[in-house]
Amino acid sequence: MNRRKFFRNGSIFTLGTALISPFGANAATLTPDLIDKNKKAKNIILLVSDGMSNGTLNMTDLYLSRKNGVGSNWLQLYKDNRVSRALMDTASASSIVTDSAAASSSWGGGFRVKNGALNVGPDGQEHLPIWQKFKKAGKMAGCVTTVPITHATPAGFCINSKSRNSMEDIAEQYLDLEFDIMMGGGQKYFDAASRKDKKDMFAAFKAKGYQVAKTRSEMMNASNTKPVLGVFDEDALPYNIDRTSDEKLKSSIPSLAEMAQKAIDRMKDHPKGFVLQVEAGKVDWAAHGNDIGGLIYDQVAFDEAVKVAIDFAEKDKNTLVIITTDHGNANPGIIYGKYANENFDNIQKYKHTNEYILNNIHATSTFSQVKEVVDFSNGSTLSDEDAKNVLTYYDGLHKEEGGLYNYKKLPFRAFAEMQQKTNSVGWISMDHSADYVELAVFGPGSELLKPFIKNTDLHYLMLQAAEVENKF
Repeated sequence: MNRRKFFRNGSIFTLGTALISPFGANAATLTPDLIDKNKKAKNIILLVSDGMSNGTLNMTDLYLSRKNGVGSNWLQLYKDNRVSRALMDTASASSIVTDSAAASSSWGGGFRVKNGALNVGPDGQEHLPIWQKFKKAGKMAGCVTTVPITHATPAGFCINSKSRNSMEDIAEQYLDLEFDIMMGGGQKYFDAASRKDKKDMFAAFKAKGYQVAKTRSEMMNASNTKPVLGVFDEDALPYNIDRTSDEKLKSSIPSLAEMAQKAIDRMKDHPKGFVLQVEAGKVDWAAHGNDIGGLIYDQVAFDEAVKVAIDFAEKDKNTLVIITTDHGNANPGIIYGKYANENFDNIQKYKHTNEYILNNIHATSTFSQVKEVVDFSNGSTLSDEDAKNVLTYYDGLHKEEGGLYNYKKLPFRAFAEMQQKTNSVGWISMDHSADYVELAVFGPGSELLKPFIKNTDLHYLMLQAAEVENKF
């Protein structure tokens, strides 16, 4: 696609061919009072479930439907025909299988970069991130996530860096750029005690007028008249299922929906509008660990944030909501079998992630103790053979290497294969995939969406929908 032509002529082209193009076919079926093709998007909320394969979206809708009789908010938008919908090609400049840094940069900078880079092209050219463009246009801008706020996906909308791993530097860039609300995990990148350079970034943010929130209550009580930095855990936030099963965690760490609502409340009255990214980052981490409890329950938490965004957009009528993922991961799905229904419904009994279970098993644990922690966490137990098999990974001789965030080399893959006997969920890998992914768009600007796009096209669609010139 010619990017300049897309931006310069896109609105005229779309309106002129609405009756004969796939654009028009999508837009014509939308609820008229919710979509005004002639209205620009004052606000943009982009929600990304990081590493969400289509199987994750599918299983979460089935999980909610079978548990509550009502499916996910995301798929309900499809069922009610209230959104424009597309498939998106997620490739990076270096691979048909992207990482999160390159994926976010495609949206953030409008160009494909190599895996691991943030808005820095293969030739070293820096591409101005889209949240900086919107800030220059006078809008407020922010990000909220369940992983470190300095992680790849939020960073891709905000900064330039040759390496996604330079998270201490990314924290400093956030300070210089003065985004209006940034919330998630990652205390170790802000705390003087853990930073290599011993800079106290919390003090630096306070000196610039930021309110610093380290607990849920501090976030809730933060004024909506000043910028907010919310950092609620040392690294990533706890998985949703572990958080909701622990009253202490539930009271001290906000949910993704609560962070999204706080961000909207902080920025919604700004005369020139706002842009907000909302990321369910640990959906990706759970997929890397083949951790079905982590995966589905964090996708549910993301779906609650979708409702927050749509509820606001419905009332505001000036807000473009984009719902998508940056790439697939592990491609899980429900496997055919006589007991597939009953097995899948067992996930409703889960209280904890596999991460919780495997961290509560030790080399000194007995078979009965292994079975006890699994029964407590999953509502079902292991056979003696499987309990014995799990313990072999704790004898100091056998270590499982799979899983990107598996720092302790816990047996995630082996345990997921054991769980398949009682939940009927299978996985193809523990890493990213090259899937074309789901993209849903609601509100002013949704008529611009074509049925199939490249990830970079989304950058220019956002600019065009908000009528912000690509001149910076």
